[in-house]
Amino acid sequence: MSFSPFMGWGGQIALGVGLTVVTALLTLVLGLGLGLFVAILKQSKWPAARIIGDAYTTIIRGTPELLIVLLAFFGSTIALHRLTTLFTGRDLWIQVPVLVCGVIALSVIFGGYAAESIRGGMLSIPKGQIEAAEAFGLSPFSILLVIKIPLIWQHALPALGNNWLSLIKSTSLLSLLSMEELMRKCTLAANDTALYFRFYLVAAAIYLALTGLNVMVLHKLESTARKKS
Repeated sequence: MSFSPFMGWGGQIALGVGLTVVTALLTLVLGLGLGLFVAILKQSKWPAARIIGDAYTTIIRGTPELLIVLLAFFGSTIALHRLTTLFTGRDLWIQVPVLVCGVIALSVIFGGYAAESIRGGMLSIPKGQIEAAEAFGLSPFSILLVIKIPLIWQHALPALGNNWLSLIKSTSLLSLLSMEELMRKCTLAANDTALYFRFYLVAAAIYLALTGLNVMVLHKLESTARKKS
């Protein structure tokens, strides 16, 4: 009987951890960009832009994350089928890669929450600092670069950090799409060995380790942001 804690599944689980981290990082980049864009819409002087931004965040925060993931997975396949049928005239079914669907779905989710975090940072900027910068003759771009972005970053960082930690755990939803990330690998190992408690405990420990490491990084970033303010 093997006494290996991973029962030969250690390498596969390590690959799953790597894919989880890659998925989370790709989502972070796309989601932050989307969140910033939506936050700008919500702060716009144009009513139509504010309505679009408010509708987006309301829908995202009011819809289960799993449902959004499933809609992105099946919806992308249907959309691609209709496009290929339209342009080729042939009834072709092409499956969009699961990683692409997963990153898109999680980015849409993350962007909805990040938008509110960034908007909170925007609202925290003292108007006096902006007026003082304008009085010194700084251009709008210089004000954005030197004053607004550092202050938004400082005020929004704690909330964005929480969004990021939630994102790491939300990658487990993609196991339902058979994406070979951490949760999927641990499930396969559990099914193969019938050691369900062991491998789900392994998954929990790894997620906890990932979030713990990121908490330390976030604390460092917050400390650096406070020192620069």
